Amino acid sequence: MIQAQPETSADRTIGLIAGNGQFPLLFARTARAKGWQVHAVAYREETDPRLADHVESLEWLYLGQLKRMLKFFHQRRVSQAVMLGGITKTRFLSKFRPDMKTIALLAGMRHTHDDAVLRAFAEFLEKEGIAIRPSTFLLPDLLAPPGIWTIRKPSSTEMNDIRVGWKMAKAIGALDIGQCVLVAGGTAVAVEAVDGTDATILRGGALSKGQAVVVKVCKPIQDTRFDVPAIGLETIETMQRANVKALAIEAGKAVVFDREAMIRQADRYGMTITAMTDDTL
Repeated sequence: MIQAQPETSADRTIGLIAGNGQFPLLFARTARAKGWQVHAVAYREETDPRLADHVESLEWLYLGQLKRMLKFFHQRRVSQAVMLGGITKTRFLSKFRPDMKTIALLAGMRHTHDDAVLRAFAEFLEKEGIAIRPSTFLLPDLLAPPGIWTIRKPSSTEMNDIRVGWKMAKAIGALDIGQCVLVAGGTAVAVEAVDGTDATILRGGALSKGQAVVVKVCKPIQDTRFDVPAIGLETIETMQRANVKALAIEAGKAVVFDREAMIRQADRYGMTITAMTDDTL
């Protein structure tokens, strides 16, 4: 009879590559509560400084400092890590300070779209002995459940625009452009690019005069270990400012923060939120 090997401290040690937003904080708190030791690298002007209170150790980096990241993780015997939170793309160049490892990594790439960079980065870390875990492996409850979440259901017009927007979002996702589109009357009024989802909603809302729907989906080429679509209470507040009343996301593939508060606020604003899949569209 083969006996199970006892769990070692290394099995409960996780590296955290932390961008902006609340996801890194939420993960660190949850991991600690479940008995994990978290060692984090954070990016200057991006990561919430409060992360330091919820991890065993923290190293502040500029984008592109791969050698320093590896040294930090190897010194702490980190053999697995997660990549959480975003980086503000419009400020990317001002914060990018590549070392020789980063330059060599980028030089071997055919293009530098988001998904390609993240995949190459993950492969690089795994060659260095650091496996990348799915971003939700300790937080599966964050994934969007299917169904209509709000009191108000999408109107027939909104559902038609959601179907159109779904195809458009999948198309731009396949090109690694973005994850979100706004559609009104069957026409795309805003497509996500480097400005991000909130800016896209505000642009589309200004053009559609309250008639647009927001559709945010996972890219067909998406590696779900990182960069999965995320929404939360801030998304609802942005929609309210933009006078946009309908949101559709991909069930099982979008991360949702503060879901109950988000639904309450959407109901208060008379919005509709639905989570669906390709099969239920």
